[in-house]
Amino acid sequence: MTGPFSPESLDKLRASLGARPRQLFIGGEFVSAQSGKTFDVVDPASGETFASAASGEAADIDAAVNAARAAFPQWAATPPAARADMLLKLADLIEREGERIALTETLDNGMPFMMAKFAGVMGAAGQLRYNAGWATKIAGETLTPSAPGEWHAFTLREPVGVVGAIVPWNFPFVMAVSKIAPALAAGCTVVLKPAEQTPLTAVILAELLQEAGFPAGVVNVVTGYGETAGAALAAHPGVDKISFTGSTQVGKSIVRASTGNLKRVSLELGGKSPVVIFEDADLEKAIPAAAAGIFGNSGQVCAAGSRLFVHEKIADRVIEGIADRARSLKVGPGLAAGTEMGPLVSNEQLERVMGYIESGAGEGAEIAAGGKRIDGEGYFVQPTVLTGTAAGMKVVDEEIFGPVLCAMRFGDDDIERIASQANAGEYGLSSAIWTRDISNALRLAKRLQAGTVRINGGAGVDPAMPLGGYKQSGWGRENGRAGVEAYTELKAVTVAL
Repeated sequence: MTGPFSPESLDKLRASLGARPRQLFIGGEFVSAQSGKTFDVVDPASGETFASAASGEAADIDAAVNAARAAFPQWAATPPAARADMLLKLADLIEREGERIALTETLDNGMPFMMAKFAGVMGAAGQLRYNAGWATKIAGETLTPSAPGEWHAFTLREPVGVVGAIVPWNFPFVMAVSKIAPALAAGCTVVLKPAEQTPLTAVILAELLQEAGFPAGVVNVVTGYGETAGAALAAHPGVDKISFTGSTQVGKSIVRASTGNLKRVSLELGGKSPVVIFEDADLEKAIPAAAAGIFGNSGQVCAAGSRLFVHEKIADRVIEGIADRARSLKVGPGLAAGTEMGPLVSNEQLERVMGYIESGAGEGAEIAAGGKRIDGEGYFVQPTVLTGTAAGMKVVDEEIFGPVLCAMRFGDDDIERIASQANAGEYGLSSAIWTRDISNALRLAKRLQAGTVRINGGAGVDPAMPLGGYKQSGWGRENGRAGVEAYTELKAVTVAL
């Protein structure tokens, strides 16, 4: 069975992807890696290789950076309205190619097709349209110095230069677009390095950039491994800024690599996000939302609500409700009709998640639902709920990046104690609060060390809302005004009259 797409389109796409390796996109042209190397691309729903991509290395990164550097003066001088028009045209092309992009994303990443279509394709188009609006609104300020005399003083915001954008495998297409959209709006040029597990939709993006008429070198795409292409991009002296989304461990290595020329760095890293459900919460909404927050995209979400704190008077009902949802979820290939949760992205990720589940059980956690690998082909694991967990357990303290919820109870504690428990750990990316008492909600919101706090629901990632974390969840913010200004330098100009 197939999802809501044309079977003929899928067959045609599979044949196309298997016919030849996907190439790099450098200086406006598709080229093979200089080494001639390629790497396999695996369908996580079957474990089978279905495509290949060029394996870019340091020499290819160098060529891409040089192309971006050469294109920068022209692109930075392009009128803001013209940059905006090109971003809007790219959004239209992405929507036109929505089925192909979503099918490729599902084959590559494993996510359900409808998630790939709406969160990926439509989310990417939305990012472009939002950031196109910023191209004409990046501005400085007029200031009044206190020095004696008469002055005209103002600030300018100028594009930072060549940006290295490194994106993860969990939402490959929309993440790539979310990086390039504000950078291009600000007048920067880009070298994009997608994750080696999911390189294919980045190549489609390159095709559409070419069709939209972006000048050669404005965006370059180099597929390859993190330890080769990614490391070379992070360390390259011709790169002015790195924008990275991924693990905290890799984020720290990027910081070290950036010291050569002190390039600017933005990091959106790991999370271990708390979900706090008070006794008075609307459980008809809170229970399914908490389940979706950890099982969506197979838990492979940096902001996944992986730590549940629930009041002891409603804990049994909440935990059982989430466990019931875990047991009823339809787990299967992302292209199968009705699939609600797909596979993990790789066998390596499957082994990692299973290792954490086994560790939790070994430390005394009880498995209320799931806890096992699903037999058969592909990298599938049951959505899992663990109870009896506590701070200090690996499964509670460390990011799993899988569909594993750790449930903990609290009593009639004050807000300070609840906040202390929720803030325990090295991460501070996202959080959620469920209560009908808005005063309690706002008191807790002010105390949570998290870049995002959602009270009684709330949308997912919105291009207008800043996204980023406290502590080891990252540096800086993406989206909104802050996300665009992150790709600029601020210059002060003072004129004595």
